[in-house]
Amino acid sequence: MHDHFPAPASWRIALPHSAAAVPVARALVRNALAELEHTADGDTAELLTAELVANAVEHTSGRTPIELVVELMPTGCQVEVHDPDPSPPADLTRPDVEPPDPWREDGRGLLLIRALSSSCGHRPTDSGKAVWFRLPAVPAQRRPH
Repeated sequence: MHDHFPAPASWRIALPHSAAAVPVARALVRNALAELEHTADGDTAELLTAELVANAVEHTSGRTPIELVVELMPTGCQVEVHDPDPSPPADLTRPDVEPPDPWREDGRGLLLIRALSSSCGHRPTDSGKAVWFRLPAVPAQRRPH
């Protein structure tokens, strides 16, 4: 039935466990979406990827590389960041017990991801955890007459 859809394209890239990973991850996601002329919102994908990567670097210790997995599907895209810490990210799935303090850097990123993605979550992996979000494909905009 779905022969006319290209198979999902996916990338898996190890990133350094440092702040240098953030611009690299942004560029990778931007280029992946652009290369396939994918219709998910590239700006949002880039922003949320940067938040996930920054979070993984900041909240996990050690020098183990973190991994970025980008999967592009006809219905949208999914981005996962794998890190070596098995404990779940605090703000991603629990209800807001108290409003986040806007002056604190941490926490804001995950609220942003919850607000802007179509779905997000985390799962344990053999080596730690993966935190992910999905963005829907946006229909091509009709050109104004």
